[in-house]
Amino acid sequence: MLIPALDLLGGEVVRLYQGDFAQKTVFAPDPLPLALAYQAAGAGLLHLVDLDGARDPARRQLTLLSRLGHGLTLPLQVGGGIRTTDDIARLLDSGVARVVVGSAAIADPAQAAAWLREFGPEQLTLALDLRLEAGGRRTLLTHGWQAGSERSLDSFLAELTGLGAQPRHILCTDISRDGTLSGPNTALYTALVSEYPQLRWQASGGVSSLDDIAALRRAGVAGVILGKALLTGQFTLPQAQAVWEGTPTPQEAQP
Repeated sequence: MLIPALDLLGGEVVRLYQGDFAQKTVFAPDPLPLALAYQAAGAGLLHLVDLDGARDPARRQLTLLSRLGHGLTLPLQVGGGIRTTDDIARLLDSGVARVVVGSAAIADPAQAAAWLREFGPEQLTLALDLRLEAGGRRTLLTHGWQAGSERSLDSFLAELTGLGAQPRHILCTDISRDGTLSGPNTALYTALVSEYPQLRWQASGGVSSLDDIAALRRAGVAGVILGKALLTGQFTLPQAQAVWEGTPTPQEAQP
């Protein structure tokens, strides 16, 4: 699945470079026309990041998110500063299909496991932003990449399993690629799909060409987040979908 993404700040569609609020580009004053265009082009899911909520949960753009939810038939996947059970419940009650939780889940795997049990794995997407270290360690970052954690991606997933919780949807970002249009880390996603085939991986960061989409499809990911590439006209969503649907996965390619 190809998943268009819109980052929302002060009601506008923006992009941050490498998560830096000081390096902001405004692409649209209102996200609804863009979202409707993605819906008309056949998107199956829209990923929204509430940057105001990420900085301060008290400033979550619930009115805007509700307007988008009511103005679209396209399911919404929403993240940005989700820290409490009430945050998740309010978004789901507003019509959001999936809530994205990141820093709070990484900081407290027991709480993440409780959320998975309470809301179900289909209504939660775990956002794992990682930095690749020397030796291959996949270190998880939190709080908009401003802080590292003591956990690796692998140890975090192992903790959840030990707590009796199984996530389903994982949005994984190699932070060195996000917003750069430098190409995705295909080798990373190939490895993750091989190591954790039971998870539905969403690849995020660096997609800049139709070749990137074909490569990620071959890597076996379930979805690809498309943000800056669509906004800057690197390709259109219909063009991307034609490539996605025409590229076999390794399993499909087998005789």
